[in-house]
Amino acid sequence: MPVTITARHCDLPDLLRERALEIATRLEQRAARPADISVLFDVEGGVPTAELKLLVVGEEPLLAAGRGDDHRSALDQAEGRLRRQMEKPGTRRLRNRKSTELDNV
Repeated sequence: MPVTITARHCDLPDLLRERALEIATRLEQRAARPADISVLFDVEGGVPTAELKLLVVGEEPLLAAGRGDDHRSALDQAEGRLRRQMEKPGTRRLRNRKSTELDNV
């Protein structure tokens, strides 16, 4: 599945790109039928932001944003918000599988 990482109005260090790819891969593994995932880093009013967008086949896209002192904390916040959306009861957004040690990170 393609993962798109974009930076607007800022430069991203390689470690942050690797972290974003790791989180995107982890979310992809938990999604039922993922089609695409994108990560957008931006700076709005001097505040670093991160936005995750997950496209799942046959469902509405899931979108989560985070703001923080740095892009890494914003990315972690957005990941938590997207996970909560995926875990909502009554949805089929999660795969039917056993959890792994990566799910608890």
